[in-house]
Amino acid sequence: MHVELATETAGTDGERQVPPPSTGEVAPGSGMRLRLVDAQTAERHLAAALVRPSARGAFRVPAGGGAPLGVRSSSSTSPTAEDVVVADPPERSDDRPWWVRRRGILIAVGVVAVVVTVAFPISTVMVLTTLCTFLYLVTIGNRLSLVRRSLRGDPSITVSAEEARSLDDDDLPVYTVLVPAYGEPAVMVGLIAALERIDYPRDRLDIKLLLEADDAPTIEAALAVQSDLPVDVVLVPPGEPRTKPRALNYGMQFAEGELVTIYDAEDHPDPLQLRRAVAAFGRVGPKYACLQARLSFYGGQRNLLTKWFTTDYFTWFRLYLPGLSSMQAPIPLGGTSNHFRRDVLTAAGGWDPWNVTEDAELGIRLQRTGHRVGVLDSVTMEEPNVDVVNWVKQRSRWYKGYLQTSLELLRHPGDVVADLGRRDSWRVALFVGGTPLLAVLNLWFWGLSAFWFMTRASFVGDLFPGWTYYLALAAWALGNLSVIYIGLLTLRVVGRPEFLLSALLVPLYWLLMSIAALRAVVQLITQPSYWEKTEHGLFDPDDTPELAPHRP
Repeated sequence: MHVELATETAGTDGERQVPPPSTGEVAPGSGMRLRLVDAQTAERHLAAALVRPSARGAFRVPAGGGAPLGVRSSSSTSPTAEDVVVADPPERSDDRPWWVRRRGILIAVGVVAVVVTVAFPISTVMVLTTLCTFLYLVTIGNRLSLVRRSLRGDPSITVSAEEARSLDDDDLPVYTVLVPAYGEPAVMVGLIAALERIDYPRDRLDIKLLLEADDAPTIEAALAVQSDLPVDVVLVPPGEPRTKPRALNYGMQFAEGELVTIYDAEDHPDPLQLRRAVAAFGRVGPKYACLQARLSFYGGQRNLLTKWFTTDYFTWFRLYLPGLSSMQAPIPLGGTSNHFRRDVLTAAGGWDPWNVTEDAELGIRLQRTGHRVGVLDSVTMEEPNVDVVNWVKQRSRWYKGYLQTSLELLRHPGDVVADLGRRDSWRVALFVGGTPLLAVLNLWFWGLSAFWFMTRASFVGDLFPGWTYYLALAAWALGNLSVIYIGLLTLRVVGRPEFLLSALLVPLYWLLMSIAALRAVVQLITQPSYWEKTEHGLFDPDDTPELAPHRP
């Protein structure tokens, strides 16, 4: 990358430097560009990026135009992070969600629950246990119904390679690719290589690499990559919350495409994915606002954890999401490879900057606006977590975001039912809210069972009076066997018998899920919008055969 930055001193005291409103030309042979804005424009863009979707109908246009200004030069000088100092975030009103501003309510509810449990232990626990048993059975029934629907006929939209390649380049729309990254210097070379393999006309690709302005190592690594791919490196001003959706909202204000997609820094998308998405959007019509491509892992056989994780993804993207799609139910999006119609995305308000699973929340919100989300039969390969601690951090963030989304929906449940209907509202509650709650409750039921087996304490039996005992027994036996069966069925559907042994050992994976869910509940109160970073680049993707179809 070849870029030269011109800077000027702001004010008379020389305390900081900001890029002036100037432009230049791209150096021949280097398509990588550092895109900056002047200080005032950066402040306006940042303010718009922080406005939550519930409080805006679309992205705000800076007053007086305020178009982004590119800084381009034919000089071979590579700027460093110290050369780039952007504006401080502006002062603004408190636009945080209610579960951040009023955490005291959540704490008070927890305190009341503890007090009631202490005062009436047997009665309280008996009622809660009965309700949780019903929740278990209904949730398992819902998951089995999703599997059944997906096996009847996969509604995923399939576009053959021949059809994708047959699209006339002149008819293809400009496609914006947003790639947010933070603390990812190790994967920059691999990221650009993966983007270079995308089969799409270069003059219709609008790639924005969104980097935090104070993330010096990643900026340096990105600027060091030599490539002729047209990439704009957009520096996101520092501020809170430091989340992926905040960066996406900021970067979206620079987007030029009619269609928009998101990739993570470690992703290796199907090279034809953008062409397939264009063809799919043309086939399904304007009712569809978003297409979710399938996700899978390279290096999924590296250890027991990656085998569990890979099977988890297979179940999610091969059975659960197609099942939801066939029912025309809301689909909680994955964090990458979502393809949007830009006009619908902006009208819906973009991403919630405070939600740490902004993708799932956005998928539900799109359905509430009367649009649909489809599943695109195209695969993006991701790097799996090979480390248990790293995995727990990532899963904790996912569960915390699911809880955040559920709390936001519970604020106005009548509106949710009016938008989605009773049936789909229940499905959202079970699929989004029920997932982390049941993972937490597993610890309680497993501990209760272990305590009874060790002590034969009579009070344990008092918690399950009469028919409740048989209901709980059914939930324990049928529920656990059903989940194991779904995992085995998944492996048969995708033709991966090498994961069979790990699928039979999956109860150990459930324990990790429960630990992550408990951690998520604690963080929901103590650090609600803290984005726990997942480490990438832990192994060389070139050593994995799964990426062979994604290479030239």
